[in-house]
Amino acid sequence: MTTPHCFAMSCSAGGKSSTQTICREPSTEWDVQNRESSLHIQRRSLKFFDAIRRHGSIREAARQLFIDSSALNRQLLALEAEVGTPLFERLSRGLKLTPAGEIFARHVITVLQDEERLASELNELQTDYRGKIMLQSVEGLSAGLVAPAIREMIQRYPNAKIIVKNGTSAQNAKAVIEGDADVALSFSSEHSSELRCCHLGRFCMGAIMQPANPLAWKAQVSFAECAAHPLIFSSPELTISQEMRPVIARYGRPLNVLLETASIDLAKSIAGMGLGIAFQTRLGLESEIHDSKLAFVPLKTVPRIYSELSLYVRARRSLPPALEAFVKLLASEIRHRQAEEAETKKLGRDTTRKIEGGNQ
Repeated sequence: MTTPHCFAMSCSAGGKSSTQTICREPSTEWDVQNRESSLHIQRRSLKFFDAIRRHGSIREAARQLFIDSSALNRQLLALEAEVGTPLFERLSRGLKLTPAGEIFARHVITVLQDEERLASELNELQTDYRGKIMLQSVEGLSAGLVAPAIREMIQRYPNAKIIVKNGTSAQNAKAVIEGDADVALSFSSEHSSELRCCHLGRFCMGAIMQPANPLAWKAQVSFAECAAHPLIFSSPELTISQEMRPVIARYGRPLNVLLETASIDLAKSIAGMGLGIAFQTRLGLESEIHDSKLAFVPLKTVPRIYSELSLYVRARRSLPPALEAFVKLLASEIRHRQAEEAETKKLGRDTTRKIEGGNQ
C-alpha cells in the first residue's frame, strides 16, 4: 500500500493564518526521495510561482513583482528543490508548466483564492467590503446586462472594485480556470471539470438590420431572405460563427459577404448604417432597439438556433460573500432577459423592435 505524498501550504490574511495540506498519490512525475516527506511552502513562494505561471517569464514576473529577476529565479529553483520535481519547462520562448507544474498550479490557485475569501469574510465582519471582483465577459454585454448588475452591486458594496475585461468565450473560460478572473460570461457551454456553471440562459439567434429594411417588419426571417442583402459575418473564433455555420452550409449558394469581423460593436454599427445584415441574439442590442437604431428579427431555421449564455466560476471554489452576491445579480439579469424573450414569443411578435413610430 502506497503512502500519499502530502505538502502544506501556509497563507495569511487579515491577520489570521491558515494552512492547507494537499495530498496526492506518488507518481513518476514527483521525485521519489520526497514521496514520504511533508513540504511546508510559504505564501511568498506561492505568489512567486503564480506570477511566473501567469506571465510565462521570470523576467516579466519579476518586473510585475518589483524584484530582481535573478532573485526570483533562485526562489523558483528553491521551490522546485523543495517540491522535488521541475515545475516549468525552460523553453526558448519562455516557461511552460510541466505535468507536475500543472498539478501544483491547480492547488496554488485554490489556496490563493481561499486566502482571498478568508480576507474578504474577515473584512466584512469588521467593515464594508473593499476587495476587487474580476469579470471576463464577451463583447456587447457590458451596457445592457453587466451595467445593471454593477449598479446593484455598488449599492450593496460601495467600496468594491469591479474589473471587467472582454474576451472570446474560450478565453473567458480559460481565465476562470487559471484564476485570472473570478467569474465569466460566455456564449458557449464549456464542458470542463474545472468550471462550475452558475446559470445558463438560451437566447434565439436573429438578424439585425436598419429599421428601414423591409425585412424589419417581419415576425421572423429566413436566411435565404437575408442572403438577398450584403451580409456581415462574425469571425471563426466567435461562437456566433460556429452556430451559423450549419445554416450557411445548408443554403449552399454564393453569398455577398460585406464584412467579417471579431467585433460585435463594429458589426452592429455597419448594420445600423444600412450597409448589411448581421446575426446575433438580442442581448447587447437593448439601447439600439429602444432608440430605433437597429431592428432584431428572429431567424427562421429548423431547428431554431439558440445561443447559450453561461455564467461560470471555478469549480470547487468557495465564493466570498461579495462575489457570490455579484454572481447572483448577473444570474438575475440573465433570467430577466430570458423572461423578456419568452414574453415576446408568447405575444407572437418581437415587442422589442420599436420601429413603428419611426416609420409613421
